[in-house]
Amino acid sequence: MGRIKSIAAVLLLSLSLWQCRHDEEEEPPVTTDTAPTPYPFQSPPFFPPMDIPADNPLTYEGIALGRHLFWEKKLSADNTQSCGSCHLPEHSFSDPNQFSVGITGAVGNRQSMALLNLGWAYNYFWDGRAVTLETQVLEPIINPIEMNNTWENALEALRNDPKYPPLFKAAFGSTEITQDRAAKAMASFLRIMVSANSKFDLERRGEYTFTEAESAGFNLFLDEGGLNPNTGEPFGGADCFHCHSHAGMQMGDYLFHNNGLDAHFHRDPGLAGVTGNPLDSGKFKTPTLRNIELTAPYMHDGRFTTLEEVLDHYNSGGIVSATIDPMMEAANEGLFLSDIQKQQVIAFLKCLTDTSFIHNPAFSDPHE
Repeated sequence: MGRIKSIAAVLLLSLSLWQCRHDEEEEPPVTTDTAPTPYPFQSPPFFPPMDIPADNPLTYEGIALGRHLFWEKKLSADNTQSCGSCHLPEHSFSDPNQFSVGITGAVGNRQSMALLNLGWAYNYFWDGRAVTLETQVLEPIINPIEMNNTWENALEALRNDPKYPPLFKAAFGSTEITQDRAAKAMASFLRIMVSANSKFDLERRGEYTFTEAESAGFNLFLDEGGLNPNTGEPFGGADCFHCHSHAGMQMGDYLFHNNGLDAHFHRDPGLAGVTGNPLDSGKFKTPTLRNIELTAPYMHDGRFTTLEEVLDHYNSGGIVSATIDPMMEAANEGLFLSDIQKQQVIAFLKCLTDTSFIHNPAFSDPHE
């Protein structure tokens, strides 16, 4: 069966992505004489089932095509950037720069979000303007400050590349190359980019024991913060769990919150820019904390360069505004965390780092 079987074999190794250990990958010539092969995805332990669209089932061939497209520089107007250019594996598929630079030298105003476990998320981008992964992947190609192309030109470039008609035929049954098919393939690839092999995951599975500092940090992560209204004394916790619950193993609720970064939102209204509702001003999507150690800088605008700065922000209580989230229960007085407690929280956050994810060759550039 040639190339398709080899690609399928490689992706089969990543079926249990939370345990995968790949060393190398080969891609022999492709043949397209069979129907797409279903990809039997299984959620990692303690994760909920993934909601996979009925009109875009996971297949080995679709994932393989999506991987090629994710790393394809021909999708940009000048053939210099791919999606992977601003989502680097070593940074958990985010950008270490505060703002990414597009092909024209234009600079965005938001930090590139990490790409992992997206099959359990919803309302994509910091402002939630894309409802599905299939619609999310369409925008960077045509965004004038990113890849600055048209889909018509991008599709024509793919049609003129001899490797893509066979890949599209293997994934969809014919060599027709369309925007819809490209989007479905890229969304499929993103869905199998699962991170679930951190120390936290190992601890949940009984394969690791937290150190004293990590355990203390986890307890602080789960405890209420601010002042107890009944006693006037600090609760003593870091108050992270409201927006970054570990229920479902996501470490983020994917909802929209104003977490006290600013008093005014003229520069970037966040969710309000999508909904038009002033009550949504300053609200941005909660990112997952998985691999947070690798994804600096932090917040929607990358204003914090270290985890210490992030903890200092929450410990201070942040800036109170009209739309600050009720979950920011310590907004007025702060959290009262000591320096030792902040370091304990950070010790736990580093337990969310999954090095097997960032080194997984099934997610690497197939064009190299």
